[in-house]
Amino acid sequence: MTDVVAAPGLLEACWRNLILGVVQGLTEFLPISSTAHLKVVPVLAGWGDPGVSITAVIQLGSIAAVIAYFRNDLNNVLRGITAAVARGQWREPQARLGLAMAVGTLPILLAGFLIKVFWPGYATSPLRSVPAIAIVSIVMALLLALAEQLGPRIKNLDQVQGRDGLVVGLAQVLALIPGVSRSGSTLTASLFDGWQRADAARFSFLLGIPAISIAGLVELKDAFSDPSSGGVLPLLVGIVSAAVVSWLAIDWLIRYLQRHSTWIFVAYRLLFGVLLLAWWMTAGSN
Repeated sequence: MTDVVAAPGLLEACWRNLILGVVQGLTEFLPISSTAHLKVVPVLAGWGDPGVSITAVIQLGSIAAVIAYFRNDLNNVLRGITAAVARGQWREPQARLGLAMAVGTLPILLAGFLIKVFWPGYATSPLRSVPAIAIVSIVMALLLALAEQLGPRIKNLDQVQGRDGLVVGLAQVLALIPGVSRSGSTLTASLFDGWQRADAARFSFLLGIPAISIAGLVELKDAFSDPSSGGVLPLLVGIVSAAVVSWLAIDWLIRYLQRHSTWIFVAYRLLFGVLLLAWWMTAGSN
């Protein structure tokens, strides 16, 4: 098994990025880790690890989808913040939601900056290895199971405070570890903190907009210069496919969590981690 990515032709690069976009769209907002799947799926396909830059840029498609899906919520947040600044009405729900989003974004921005500056080898670190992803997936599945079992589920989005943004934002930092899942860590933290499932998911989606957008924009230059990306057209294919599939995944998850628990994701993450470990051990012994 190798993580070296050979430079593909244009059609091959478009095909690969189309698949990566579909994987990204399916996994970004479900609590199963898009980073893990974007690492594992191409490795299993024999393409090698696409790297941090390419996957971060393809995530821009997911951001386009979540902005479009929650456009009314975002407009209300902007109006709430504008009114709060003009008249000091920070107790209004939309103003508090905007403040919570801002507070919750700061921890991952700081952590991402520190990694970028002081950990240049992060992209090839052991944290991105297959066994590490498998173990992390199993651990996060167990934490989500605990949150599902113990969380009181009494809070909704209208009750959000800046303190909630900080709690969920600190959990979001864990998503810098492949296999954790940004939506998984924030959903788990929200359930522990007493949120209702569907409202926890909505806040997770909204909170992800600034962080994922900034990460994708920062990596644009490196992605375009990466020979394995195939150039602008394949990246656009990946972004568009991620946007379409992300929209469908967001809509499905919101509806699902209004009526069901998260146990299906707990089971999937456990199975994913166990099978990945078994595959890695088998491949390593050959």
